[in-house]
Amino acid sequence: MPTLRVFFSEADLKPAFRLSRETINLLVQMLPQQKPHGWSNEIEEAVCLYWLACGTSYRVTADLFAIPRATVGRIVHSVVDDMMAIVHKVIHFPKPEEMEEVGAGFARLAGHETFRCAAGAIDGCHVRVLPPAEPQKKCYFNRKLFPSVVLQGVCDGKGKFLDIYIGNTGSVHDALVLRRSPMYKESLYPPAGFFLLGDEGYPCLQHPLTLMTPYRQPVVGQVEARFNKHHAKARNIIERTFGMLKTRWRAIFLRALEIRPLFAPKVIAACCILHNLCLSTDDILEEEEELHDDDEDQGNVPDDEDREFSGNNLRARLAAQVSAPGELPECLREHDYD
Repeated sequence: MPTLRVFFSEADLKPAFRLSRETINLLVQMLPQQKPHGWSNEIEEAVCLYWLACGTSYRVTADLFAIPRATVGRIVHSVVDDMMAIVHKVIHFPKPEEMEEVGAGFARLAGHETFRCAAGAIDGCHVRVLPPAEPQKKCYFNRKLFPSVVLQGVCDGKGKFLDIYIGNTGSVHDALVLRRSPMYKESLYPPAGFFLLGDEGYPCLQHPLTLMTPYRQPVVGQVEARFNKHHAKARNIIERTFGMLKTRWRAIFLRALEIRPLFAPKVIAACCILHNLCLSTDDILEEEEELHDDDEDQGNVPDDEDREFSGNNLRARLAAQVSAPGELPECLREHDYD
């Protein structure tokens, strides 16, 4: 079993598992240690991670590890379920005392202190799946005409996921995915005085959460153009995060997942968990330009009557602040960041 020889030796694990040994060890430590059967934790994690990394069928993975195909399927589902139990330990909103550091990261990215009040960048990513039979099948096809489910991600200035919401079908627009998410419905994030950064596919909001989007093109003046430039520099971190995710997990994000659609969100979430663990161990794979396939819905912007503009006044004040540096806008200074 060549893969097990690699796993239990000191060889580099990245070619087979797309992860460093340190990242894998961290995952093993976080997952449950007791199993009701004879397989060791290390074997189960190796099977699951190899399947995630290579995207091979259960049969090919079974042949490689010399275990029954049904056992591979059970192991993959079991390990992914165990990872769902730790998702909130790995992917979570920052604590109040961490918000200053988060804001400082976006200020550096944007190149302007006004964006120190940014708490995250949000976007959607389409992940290809094999759709179910009709009548549900047509709901999975997005505007690019391939079946998918949507991963909505919020990340900080380092590319760490702060929140994920997965499972809407590809026909659902990013703005509607946002409105369906717990973060929006329960006003979970960002805290008062901070805002999220989104592209033009989202509404510009102040309630029930604060979301700043760029001015629609063509912009009417230098103030709006300057705001859009700094906004784009800060917001692009979420696109780079998706790029890193696709680079590492090519088999998951660049071809259709040959699993049941109801299991697909768990597999995608598992990849996001591993992404955050990789950042914590400096196990970095930089995004590759050729992986960008423009699969987001940026070109499918809702009509104005379907959009909300409660954040327009705040955006205008932020844009003025970008053009005339000084104190923070009153709309941000009046909030208690704690």
